[in-house]
Amino acid sequence: MQSSLVVFIPQGGVNEIITHLNKNHFDVGKFDAILIYFFGKPQSGWLDMKQTRLSKGDFLYKLTSAKAALVDIKLIPGETLYFFVRIVAELLGLDANKLTQAYYKYAPKDNEGVILDGVILANTYKIPKGIKEEHLMYYLVNTSLKMHRSWSVKLLGEYDKKQWFRYVTIASIIQKESANIEEMPLVSAVIHNRLKLKMPLQMDGSLNYGMYSHTKITPKMIQNDTTTYNTYKYSGIPKYPVGSVSFDAIRAAIFPANVDYLYFVRNKNGVHSFSKTYKEHINNFDK
Repeated sequence: MQSSLVVFIPQGGVNEIITHLNKNHFDVGKFDAILIYFFGKPQSGWLDMKQTRLSKGDFLYKLTSAKAALVDIKLIPGETLYFFVRIVAELLGLDANKLTQAYYKYAPKDNEGVILDGVILANTYKIPKGIKEEHLMYYLVNTSLKMHRSWSVKLLGEYDKKQWFRYVTIASIIQKESANIEEMPLVSAVIHNRLKLKMPLQMDGSLNYGMYSHTKITPKMIQNDTTTYNTYKYSGIPKYPVGSVSFDAIRAAIFPANVDYLYFVRNKNGVHSFSKTYKEHINNFDK
């Protein structure tokens, strides 16, 4: 039979594994489940098949005996897909363009296109050496989407994709703007308070999207950028998340601090000074 060089097996019983393999175009059936029982307990995780063409018996046996050498890849909070695929491509010897194409294939979409950032969650992922671009992105996207759903049910009691990714978009700005986890509910409060008053967010972090993730925001960029990421020009939140997010940022987006702050500025200690009025904000800025 034909196989990929590395195969991902989820945790669960033999029948669940057979169903998973079928969904991923492996030619296995109910009779093969009996053979797996005969060979032993199936492994979970990434399995190294050593070759892409092998007998059905060898394939089923490797499900119970093979293991793959793993390498850690890390998506840091706030980083964008643009840079992440390039880091992963260099680390694993893959093609960045193929990784991007695979992402487009599996990522969630709305009426206007693909949700680029905020889908793959900030985390450390254990990935097998030898994995191909499409299998890697399938794993990263689907693993993250399962976590999105789990977090949404935990925090909101339900999973509504549109509502959830609105919070993820707010969380992505919180991720960019906050100096630490403790500040996140305060930054969230500023965002929510400004949205209630229909004030533009006017946050530099929203412009650190895509290839501009590490770019210093200048007056010229603010003047010329015509995307919804430009929260100086456009009211409300951007159409899509600005970068990857952590659980802490999402929780802060949903549960902002109960304060009246509308402004903040980084101070000499590397954290932010928050204020309720523009006058207070100018005094903090001058300091």
